[in-house]
Amino acid sequence: MQRKHRLTVVSPFLDKRHGTETCIAEQLERLARDYEIHLYSERVEDVDLSQIHWHRVPALPGPHLTAYLWWFAANSILRRRHAKRLGVTPELIYAAGINCLDADVISVHIVFAKFHQQVEKKLRLFSNPITSWPVLIHRRLYYRLVRALERRVYSRPDVCLVTISHKAAEDLNRFYNRNENVRVVYYGCDPKRFCTQRRSELRETARNELGLRENEFAVLLIGNDWKNKGLTCLLEAVSRLANRAIRVLVVGTDDATPFRGLLEQDNLAARVQFLPPRPDVEYYYAAADLYAGPSLEDAFALPPLEAMACGLPVIASRKAGVSEVIHHGEDGLILENPEDAQTLAEWIGRLAEDQDFRGNLAAKAVLTAQKYTWESNAAGMKSAIEQVRQARQNVSREV
Repeated sequence: MQRKHRLTVVSPFLDKRHGTETCIAEQLERLARDYEIHLYSERVEDVDLSQIHWHRVPALPGPHLTAYLWWFAANSILRRRHAKRLGVTPELIYAAGINCLDADVISVHIVFAKFHQQVEKKLRLFSNPITSWPVLIHRRLYYRLVRALERRVYSRPDVCLVTISHKAAEDLNRFYNRNENVRVVYYGCDPKRFCTQRRSELRETARNELGLRENEFAVLLIGNDWKNKGLTCLLEAVSRLANRAIRVLVVGTDDATPFRGLLEQDNLAARVQFLPPRPDVEYYYAAADLYAGPSLEDAFALPPLEAMACGLPVIASRKAGVSEVIHHGEDGLILENPEDAQTLAEWIGRLAEDQDFRGNLAAKAVLTAQKYTWESNAAGMKSAIEQVRQARQNVSREV
C-alpha cells in the first residue's frame, strides 16, 4: 500500500459552530482520505479524528494577545520537537490564517488589514470612555501584531493563498500586492443537513416554539457583530413596512443595546426577537421565510448559503463575498448598497406578499446551493495543496 503524503495542519481550534473552523474541519475529514494528517491545535470538537493525528497544543489562559503569542510560539516549538524526536516531518504545512511563519498553504478567511481599517475609528482612545482604554489598547496591540505578521507572510509569493471569495482575493492584492499564487475556493454546506426536507420536518415545531403565528412572515439574520451584518439597515427597512405581520429573528451573541433607539420606533421591539445560537442552526432556517443579510463587509458568510440550501429566498449585500454565487433576480437578491433601507424594505415587502416570486427564488436558490458542498470545497483545497507539493517535488528532482 502506497504511503500517504504527510500534511501538517495548524489551527488554534476546530469545531463546526464557527465559519472558518467549520470549513477547516470539513476539509480535514475529507483530506484524511488522501493524506496522513497531523493536526496541531489547542482544542478540537465535532471532528472525526479516526484518521487524523491530533497533537494537542497546551493553551495559555489570559488576554487574547498573550494567548495568541503563546499559541504562535507553542505550536512551532511542539512541531519542531516532534520532527526531531518522532520523525514527524511534514511534506507540507497548511495553516488556517496567520498561525505560523513556515506555512506552505494558507486559507485566508479574513484580511485583518481590511478589518482594522473598518474598526480603526472605534479604537480611538479619546472617542471612548477612559474605563474602556485598557481593552482598546489591548485590541490595538493585537491588530497591529496580526497586521505585521500578515505583511510578512502574505507578501511572500512562494506561499499559496487560498481565499474564500474573489472579494478577499482583491483585499490581498490591495494591501499586500498579491495577485499570483492566489486561489479562490468558496465555502460549502452539508446537503443532508441543510435541505428542504429537513426544513419541512422542523418547521412546525420551530415556529410554534418561537411563537410565530401562521400568518406571520419571519425574516432571519444570523451572526455576530450585528452592525457589520447590517442589522441597522434591516431594522430600518422593517420599520418602514406597514405590514405588521413581518417579524425579525436575530441570532447571535452580540449586544442589542446599540439598537434600542431603533427598536423603540413604531413599536418595532414587539416585532424583533433576539435569539441565542444553537448547534442545530437549521432550526432557525426552518422557522424563517426569508434570510436577509445586508452586510457592510463580509468575506463570505455561511448563513446565506445554508439558507439557500434549505429553500429560503435570500437577500445579500454586494459587500458580502457570498453575493458572488448569487444571480440577482434568479436565485436571490443582491443589495448594491448595504445601507439602502428603502430598497430592502421594498424587497422584503414584495417577498412577504408575492408567494410565486418567493417560491421561484427559493427553488432556484436550492439548485445553486447544491453546487457548493464541503466535498467541492475540499477538492479545491486538495488541488491547491497538490499543486504546491508537486512544484516542490519538481524542484527537489532538479536539485
